Amino acid sequence: MKNSVSDQSFYIESEEEDEEKELGRNGQGEEDNNESDSDNSLADDNRQQSKTGLYNTSWPQSYRQSIDLYSSVPSPNLTFLGTPTLSRLGSSFLSSSLTRRYTPESLPSVVKPLLQKPEEEQLPPQRRSSRSLLAPITSRRSSVIRKDEKPSQVSHELPMSRQSSFGQAVLNGLNVLCGVGILSTPYAAKEGGWLGLIILLVFAVLSFYTGMLLRYCLDSEPGLETYPDIGQAAFGTTGRFVISIILYVELYACCVEYIILESDNLSSLFPNAHISLGGFEMDSHHLFALMTTLAVLPTVWLRDLSVLSYISAGGVVASVLVVLSLFWVGLVDNVGIHSKGTVLNLGSLPVAIGLYGYCYSGHAVFPNIYTSMAQPSRFPTVLLACFSICTLMYAGVAYMGYTMFGESTESQFTLNLPQDLVVSKIAVWTTVVNPFTKYALTMSPVAMSLEELIPSNHMKSHMYAICIRTALVFSTLLVGLAIPFFG
Repeated sequence: MKNSVSDQSFYIESEEEDEEKELGRNGQGEEDNNESDSDNSLADDNRQQSKTGLYNTSWPQSYRQSIDLYSSVPSPNLTFLGTPTLSRLGSSFLSSSLTRRYTPESLPSVVKPLLQKPEEEQLPPQRRSSRSLLAPITSRRSSVIRKDEKPSQVSHELPMSRQSSFGQAVLNGLNVLCGVGILSTPYAAKEGGWLGLIILLVFAVLSFYTGMLLRYCLDSEPGLETYPDIGQAAFGTTGRFVISIILYVELYACCVEYIILESDNLSSLFPNAHISLGGFEMDSHHLFALMTTLAVLPTVWLRDLSVLSYISAGGVVASVLVVLSLFWVGLVDNVGIHSKGTVLNLGSLPVAIGLYGYCYSGHAVFPNIYTSMAQPSRFPTVLLACFSICTLMYAGVAYMGYTMFGESTESQFTLNLPQDLVVSKIAVWTTVVNPFTKYALTMSPVAMSLEELIPSNHMKSHMYAICIRTALVFSTLLVGLAIPFFG
């Protein structure tokens, strides 16, 4: 190793980085400074390294990247699908190792295709378990750069640290949990009765407990960082496939719901809208469902969705605004029939159970939130804050909406709001705008998992990606309109 220093630019590495390089040459994964056990054998270290990389070689490899984008706010870079490799799926491939340090020299390897050619040399995985995040080591790296020089910018630059604070973790959790499901809680109260709200509280407790179990699962073995990783650790590759498919089906169903949500709310704003083409008549529901599909299609083609992710992060604000609009209509404008409601409705109680359960469907993102925290020991407090805030909002909206509209409560309480009030229009338009930013973020994990199957050396692989995403978008339209009780 040469010790010469360039006259143009140079940097001084800390003791930690020197030790990391030495450990990389020896192929060992020992912890520095925090490990007092020096008796570990080379075989044990190699076994741990092989186990760490084992969970990330099977499909889907893009899960971590897509869910991170779905649940957090990266830096924007607006471009469309157009490169021939799977690096087109995002401007920055979010590495699963949140503590790895990136330099410009290492960035080309970060944006390499997910599916490598057989003859290409595979670098050994340098992943760390989520357990290592429990005691983050403060980097003491210092750099000396000439004053007349500026750091070079890399097109696919990754942040040096992706460790979120307590407030950011709570915000990400609320953004996932507090979604469009809050619009249906009054309808769930009507279907299940007042006693059905007990189910909402039971689901909140169970969801909090299972969220804690996810943390223990992630800490049980090195290399576990996502929900599919846990499935693979428990049931092998089959478990990883099954868990991934279940999670992707859930995301796909959310996209179907967005189409229906847009169609219903726009139809309430413009009930007389219709179109006739060659004797084919389309009412307002079908027309706005088609228009919504065409409107969200270009956003799904985006190569980098981080621009939408910034807007989507305001989903918590949008949910709070809609809730305040409901309370304003009921308490200030005195709108509503003030029905006493039904105590228990056993006939439609299963419908209420499904709606209440959907309100807490955020477990697919919890592993990503946990492994991205700067202080993972505070994860229980993050879960408690998220579930407490969401449960109060869900229960309050369910009580207020069912009290105001009684047995005439619609599947979305925005459909019951009087259209002549300004606050009602604010609530409806907020509900309309929000899914436009969330649709592409929700569909991208599904599309990226399918795009992994495209050979990276195919000359027109980017065209296949566009075709896959287009087919997925139009399929959500067909499912929403064709399946009974959906649209």
